[in-house]
Amino acid sequence: MTRHQSFDPPASSHAVVIGAGLGGLAAAMRLGARGWRVTVLDRLDIPGGRATSITSHGHRFDLGPTIVTAPEVFRKLFADCGRDFDSAVTLRALDPFYTIRWPDGSHLDARAKDADMEAEIARLSPGDVDGWRKFLDDAERRYVVGYEGMLTKPMHKLWETLRVLPEFAMLRADRSILGLARKRVKDERLRMALSFHPLFIGGDPSRVTSMYALVSHLEKTQGVHYAMGGVGAMAQAMADVVTQQGGTLRLGTQVDCVSQDETGRVNGVVLSGGETVAADIVVSNADAGHTYSHLMRKQRRKRWTQAKLNRTRWSMGLFVWYFGTKGTRGMWPDLGHHTIQSGPRYEGLLRDIFRRGHLAEDMSLYIHRPSLTDPTVAPRGDDTFYALSPVPHLGHRSPINWAQEAERYRQKVQDQLERTVMPGLGQHISASMCLTPEDFRDRYLSLHGAGFSVEPRILQSAWFRPHNVSEEVPGLFLVGAGTHPGAGLPGVVASAEVLEQVVPPVGARTPDSVAITTGSPAQAAE
Repeated sequence: MTRHQSFDPPASSHAVVIGAGLGGLAAAMRLGARGWRVTVLDRLDIPGGRATSITSHGHRFDLGPTIVTAPEVFRKLFADCGRDFDSAVTLRALDPFYTIRWPDGSHLDARAKDADMEAEIARLSPGDVDGWRKFLDDAERRYVVGYEGMLTKPMHKLWETLRVLPEFAMLRADRSILGLARKRVKDERLRMALSFHPLFIGGDPSRVTSMYALVSHLEKTQGVHYAMGGVGAMAQAMADVVTQQGGTLRLGTQVDCVSQDETGRVNGVVLSGGETVAADIVVSNADAGHTYSHLMRKQRRKRWTQAKLNRTRWSMGLFVWYFGTKGTRGMWPDLGHHTIQSGPRYEGLLRDIFRRGHLAEDMSLYIHRPSLTDPTVAPRGDDTFYALSPVPHLGHRSPINWAQEAERYRQKVQDQLERTVMPGLGQHISASMCLTPEDFRDRYLSLHGAGFSVEPRILQSAWFRPHNVSEEVPGLFLVGAGTHPGAGLPGVVASAEVLEQVVPPVGARTPDSVAITTGSPAQAAE
């Protein structure tokens, strides 16, 4: 059954955005550009959400995303708001994008030019060059369908997902990205190198759809970049646009719940101190799980009930060790800006993280060394790092007690780094801090401490994901990692472009009614 809610905003339309993450800031920018009066509320003391930073002993630690893969998404956002992104943010293209290292001592540099990348493939596994070329063709076809065709298209109507199913079937979207890599190349190291990208958005490569091969084409065509000053500098530039438009940012302000009027329509939010902020629409950039389990706890929910949330598959957790080193700028020459250190197991470790909820003794690490590109992150001659290890989220049957486990695990990370790419590390550490899934739960209000909200499986994507137009109550909209199109910088910023298409400009009547779908289609998603 489909119930239609028309929407005709008053001339003084006020939009409240919950959360100043990149999705919330992008939403505020787009709404402000269309004439809405916007207030952004965030519990942290700086804008950016997960894209914030902490400075300790002269080291600036970027807490969240570090890889910018689709700068055109940001350029379009700023241009649509009458601004120039490149005047506000400086991006540095990286080449190699990153280096993958394996326990046998071999490595692969992911390069910008096709000829350089082909030489890397040939050096590592000469017999797989043709298979690698076919994989790139696969990636381009999926990019056209999944990225160009769906990234900024509203998916809250079931028909929009049904419409692309024939193309998905033709592309074998039911096959995992690891399955696609297995089909194309024989070398196990290359299979890992071609399939690991979903881990950057919280997905299990052995389970998520092969559509995510599109990331390889995205890297090839738009490159991999670093934002000088960190992604937090991008967030600040976005916040500046919001305030220049006349919007308001209220930081250090926590939202307790979404409120409704007597007709059931959203009419604002209630803050943790009891204050009510009236609004004509509310846009939640909070974690989708938190939005429905906490912010909407006082309302009867039709689809995203607690039982439904309990059945949802959530992304893995993250253990991140941030550390500074003294006098090391010329040391560890093989350790570049981005390094992925693969553990001795790939598929076995994925099973432990995503399905068993087991903290394994072995690990794979993503190592970030921004001081090679951005000298402002560390004192002169020193280095700033973080080492990230995917770990189980807190929602598994026997959750890990990180209060007891964190230091032991941090020491294991250090030991592995010292044995491999950073000999003598312990003698140079000058600053150290960790974030665990418990910190993601407490700092970012992420359900189960998941690093990237809802896992991007095929039946948790597009219409099957929490909708940008909330299914639960008129006037509530969602942006960010837990809604369509998903996690990652391009996804969370593009979710605001989707929002722009379903929220009318001030004073204009919605050309098409907003459909809230209930009944059998929603049951099919469960």
